[in-house]
Amino acid sequence: MAKKKLKILCAPANEGGCSYYRVISPMRKLEELYGDQVEFRYNLNPLGIIETGVGTGTWQKDWTFEDLKWCDIVWLNNISNWGGPYTARIVGKAKEFGKFVHFDTDDLLTGLYEGHRLYGVYKERNLEDITKFIYSSSDLVTVTQRKFAERIRPFCGGVLAIVKNAIDYNLPAWNVPKSKPNPRKMVRIGWAGGIHHEEDVKEFAGIPHLVNAKVGRERVHWGFYGAPMINKEEDGTVKDEWQHDVWKNYKKILLSGFRGTPNWQIYNALPPDSYGGIYSNVDLGIAPLQMNAFNDSKSEIKVAECGRYKIPLICSDVGCYDETIVNGKTGYLIPANAPKEIWVRTLAKVLSNPKHLKEMGENLHKITEEYFDLNKVAKHRLELYEQSLGLVHGRDHDKEITYNAEWKYE
Repeated sequence: MAKKKLKILCAPANEGGCSYYRVISPMRKLEELYGDQVEFRYNLNPLGIIETGVGTGTWQKDWTFEDLKWCDIVWLNNISNWGGPYTARIVGKAKEFGKFVHFDTDDLLTGLYEGHRLYGVYKERNLEDITKFIYSSSDLVTVTQRKFAERIRPFCGGVLAIVKNAIDYNLPAWNVPKSKPNPRKMVRIGWAGGIHHEEDVKEFAGIPHLVNAKVGRERVHWGFYGAPMINKEEDGTVKDEWQHDVWKNYKKILLSGFRGTPNWQIYNALPPDSYGGIYSNVDLGIAPLQMNAFNDSKSEIKVAECGRYKIPLICSDVGCYDETIVNGKTGYLIPANAPKEIWVRTLAKVLSNPKHLKEMGENLHKITEEYFDLNKVAKHRLELYEQSLGLVHGRDHDKEITYNAEWKYE
């Protein structure tokens, strides 16, 4: 008799980058590779709310919760765009129907720092306490790294597991031929970021100008990736959107002190499944981060991105970058809150030694091909479900499972 397929309802918070990496892309890969073992349904609105305005809605009275009743597992992530109470109600309804609840998050929602743009919203809407409720009510909680797990362990009522971010390297965006810099001796330094890094870019304030002065602007090009597209009203005028103000501020901070001919460029954001191609135009990656509990709980997704294109990474020693970035081997770790001269000296060292740059990129590539390729590690998610279901049914909730986390570059 054929084994019964595991039925999973995926209800991501939205269709942005976080949901893409934590739910949407893994779901697609599991369906592709293990369709004989697992079956998925995808629903951004499993509770059937009817939108009545931006961020508001009303409950549909005759909603039957068909997908929630159909599945064995409800897999959701972060706080839904419909809000915290909506997310908590998904968990409540799933438990009411006797379902196994899997809540995934890649942001420390219980410890947002005051400088984060959404700090006021989280406090006003009590999202920290709602998140703690979700942690305690879920059968399985997955996060991206060990420090994160340690911080939320007291709130979890079920199984707590570490599942690293991974990328589907089979996608065209991760197979774009690497371009050559022009002139050939120039090194292209790239930073990719979203709209919540206003405090982080302060760690890199004015450094491009200082590096230019030290090595010569003809030796380096600065690429800043992730700016929002410019949208226009029907009359052709540019829409006034706060995201553009964020990037104007990024530019002001990053390029402070800059003089002379620009050797920098700001590039627009791309969709999650296609932006990987930007790295085909980058030779050296940077990831400055302010030290705080939120950032110290973040994943090392930049490692997976840079490594694919054989790009070494120079980053703040924050979060779990120290699991893959070893000084002089795969990149460099810059101490948290380091003075600017440390960044400048390290960048200048790498820029002056093309052979060293290439060797570090090759080393990082070997790691990412083994540990961050979704095609190779997706199977662990099925193993995790099988083990977690057994633990929950056996009522052994006081258990942490770790996949793809217990290793360091040697």
